[in-house]
Amino acid sequence: MSETRYQHLSAARILQTLEKLRARIVARFPNAGLAEVSAELIDTARFCAHDAAQLARPRLVWRLAALLLVAAGAAAQIAALRYLHVDAQGLSAADWVQGLEAAVNLLILFGGGVWFVLTLEERTKRRRALDALHRLRSIAHVIDMHQLTKDPTALLNPQPTSASPERTMTQFELTRYLDYCAEMLSLIGKLAALYADRMRDSVVIDAVNDIEDLTTGLGRKIWQKITIIGALDERQA
Repeated sequence: MSETRYQHLSAARILQTLEKLRARIVARFPNAGLAEVSAELIDTARFCAHDAAQLARPRLVWRLAALLLVAAGAAAQIAALRYLHVDAQGLSAADWVQGLEAAVNLLILFGGGVWFVLTLEERTKRRRALDALHRLRSIAHVIDMHQLTKDPTALLNPQPTSASPERTMTQFELTRYLDYCAEMLSLIGKLAALYADRMRDSVVIDAVNDIEDLTTGLGRKIWQKITIIGALDERQA
C-alpha cells in the first residue's frame, strides 16, 4: 500500500482541505458571498468524489449483456455450420456461397451488438463525467466573478466614484480574500483530476485538462493582484 499511497489523488483529503478552507473563509469573512460559494463547492466535491468512484467500477450488467451476445452469436454460428454440414450433399456451389454469406452476416451482426454494448457503458460513463466537469467549470467562473471587483489598484486612490463598487476591505483582508479564491480554484482543478485518475477515457481527460488550464489561468490573474498588493507593502515599508 505504501508504494501506491502517493500515486493517486485522495478524495477524502481534498474534502478535508475544502472544509478547512471554508472554515477559514467563514472566520475571516462571515458575511461574504464567498463563504456560500465554498459551501456549494464542498457539496459538489462530495458528489464528484462519490461519482468518480462509481465510474471507476465496471458495470456488471453491461459485461453480462456482452457475454450473452457472444454466447448467442457462437450458438448461431454453430447452428449455421451444422445446417451446412447436414445438407452438404444436396447443396450446390451457389447454396454454399449463400450459406457462408449468411454465417458471415451473423458474425458481423453479433460482433456489432457486442461492440455497441461495450461502448454503451463507456459512453454512459463519459456523459456522467462531462456533466460533473461542467458543474466544476461553472463554479470556477462564479469564483472568478467574486474576485473580479477586488482591484488592488483602488488602494492607491481610495476616492471612489458614484459607480465604483463598495470596497471596505483593508489591504491585508484583500490579500486573504484573493488567496482564498486562488485556493478554491486550485482545488477545483484537483476535483476535476479525480475523473482523469479514475477513468482512461481520452475525451474525459481532455475535458479535465481544459478545466485545469482554466483554473490555472484564473488563478494567475489573482496572483498578479496579490503581487501588486505585495509591491504596495514594500513601498509603504
